[in-house]
Amino acid sequence: MAPTVAVLGGGYGGISVAKALDDVADVVLVEPRDTFVHNVAALRAVVDQNWTERIFIPYDGLLTRGRVLRDRAVRVHPNAVELGSGRRLTADYLVLATGSRSPYPAKLDVEEAAAATAKLRGTRAPLARAGRILLLGAGPVGLEFAGEIKAVWPEKRVTVVDPAADLVSGRFPDAFRAELRAQLDELGVELLLGTSLRELPQTRPGQAGGFTVTTRAGVGIGADIWFPCYGGTVDSDYLGPELRPARHPDGRLAVTAELRLPGQETVFAVGDVTAVPEMKQARAAQQHAEVVAANIRTLIRGGGALATYRAAADAIVLPIGPKGGVTYDPEVGLLGAGPSAELKGGLFLDVYLELLGAVAAR
Repeated sequence: MAPTVAVLGGGYGGISVAKALDDVADVVLVEPRDTFVHNVAALRAVVDQNWTERIFIPYDGLLTRGRVLRDRAVRVHPNAVELGSGRRLTADYLVLATGSRSPYPAKLDVEEAAAATAKLRGTRAPLARAGRILLLGAGPVGLEFAGEIKAVWPEKRVTVVDPAADLVSGRFPDAFRAELRAQLDELGVELLLGTSLRELPQTRPGQAGGFTVTTRAGVGIGADIWFPCYGGTVDSDYLGPELRPARHPDGRLAVTAELRLPGQETVFAVGDVTAVPEMKQARAAQQHAEVVAANIRTLIRGGGALATYRAAADAIVLPIGPKGGVTYDPEVGLLGAGPSAELKGGLFLDVYLELLGAVAAR
């Protein structure tokens, strides 16, 4: 009889682990959403109607012998999961892949694809009418969103505010940020760095309505709509008492080199929920998944040396609209607009369509 592997979370790391173990285990993927959401393309889905529905990919083709259970973990023990439906799921191995939350629209905050699609369309309408847009955060989300907006509406005034002294935190060379600045300047994006707002706008994020705010440096900004583009939170309150010692104050989970929770032989974690000191990206989640899937496969087969994970060096492909962007990787160096657009112009959609067994021509 094949062992049961419960994977909690159907994001990038979760689907990768589930797919990789489908041939050797009875995999149960527990996910509250009704489809996979390709968050890498969420910002483009806001501005480009051709992308709005494409980021929602059914789970139907992911597993052959396993199953996807639309539910939510409310209490997790080393060999059992209590679900929101009241059911109890027992498992030989657990993989915690519950990810993180970020302010909309970087990540969608509704679980049904139909409702999320409607929300994206509802955001695009006031955004299309707005002449002046304020984005708070000069990290990857804020800069990518600025580029997406300018690609569709080059006439709009886009202002980005961030208390940090420079663009994009991380261990990147000066040339990386210089190239970012050059592309943003060419698009006419206004950067106000090293300052923050005295007060947030009175309107809700994504809601139309003119307002004026002032930075702590005394600069007044008039805009018609604004979006928060910073901050991510992790929810790991579902951990039972046996697993709670792994939880850091910020909710992230300590893991060993094998990506197991300390003191646990059969409980693993991948992706944003881990406290691995690296940039939280889909790419890292998938690399975690490769290690975890290999280790569970080794344990199922009766032993052997387990694979270990080493935190990835800071690397990024940051699109600035479909035709621009900046890439940095320690192994390949710095790439400008053309090569970056070639790398990420399609936002890797085909990769996930294939992984999820969906039709590639969409």
